[in-house]
Amino acid sequence: MVEIKAREFRELSDYVYMNFGINLTDKKKILVMSRLQKVLNSHQFDSFESYLYNIKKDTSLKLASELIDHISTNHTYFMREEMHFKFLEDEIIPWIFNNFKKRKDLRIWSAGCSSGQEPYTLAMVLYKYFENKGWDKRILATDISNRVLSLAKTGIYPKEQIEELPKGWAKRFFKEKNQFTVEVKPFIRDEVIFRRFNLMNPVFNFKKPLHVIFCRNVMIYFDKKTINQLVKRYYDALIPGGYLITGQSEALNRDEIPFVYIKPSIYRKPLK
Repeated sequence: MVEIKAREFRELSDYVYMNFGINLTDKKKILVMSRLQKVLNSHQFDSFESYLYNIKKDTSLKLASELIDHISTNHTYFMREEMHFKFLEDEIIPWIFNNFKKRKDLRIWSAGCSSGQEPYTLAMVLYKYFENKGWDKRILATDISNRVLSLAKTGIYPKEQIEELPKGWAKRFFKEKNQFTVEVKPFIRDEVIFRRFNLMNPVFNFKKPLHVIFCRNVMIYFDKKTINQLVKRYYDALIPGGYLITGQSEALNRDEIPFVYIKPSIYRKPLK
């Protein structure tokens, strides 16, 4: 195993923080070292110093992308933190439907979508409400990791992952691929647009403002300064009255953010 020296870990941590916003503390040193062993071996780097040097000079960003694929944690499942989807269905969707009937478009961003369960769940919730109503309701789903985006685009999951879905959803929205896996049906998969996106981009250049942003269990990897900067960019990307949904373990400091607190992990941009 290639050992990572204290200086090398600080340099790696600084690079990851500056480029991806992820705060790697000293407690993560062993974890990071073990996760990157295969990367160093596959490229025949004999030290982390050499590895970092090549990451920084690689203009294609392939090594940087490979780095984030290995150090980011991607754990998710369908209907995770179900109360958010219930709030979307009971409160947010009716408000959007009643106030944007002329334009008939709904713009939701799943930021940090991991392997796709969150945006596909969103697509299923929206389909129930907007079926045959003629709305453009596609969902933007982004992540920094190419690896999980590739998995998400396939729409293929182990059968046990859909066991906790509401009654009838499995049959309605999935088809059996084989005895072990299921596949999201095309009419749901086509509602989600997957893109690689770095949340540390200083400006979010969306053509139109968004109605809802889901960014759940992503900011737990960021420090306070990074979170406040990111939340401000989310605020600017939303329409007046738009919603930001965070993970239930990610409490934002209400005195430091421009959003109105609605309930735990649900925040709203003021209407005026």
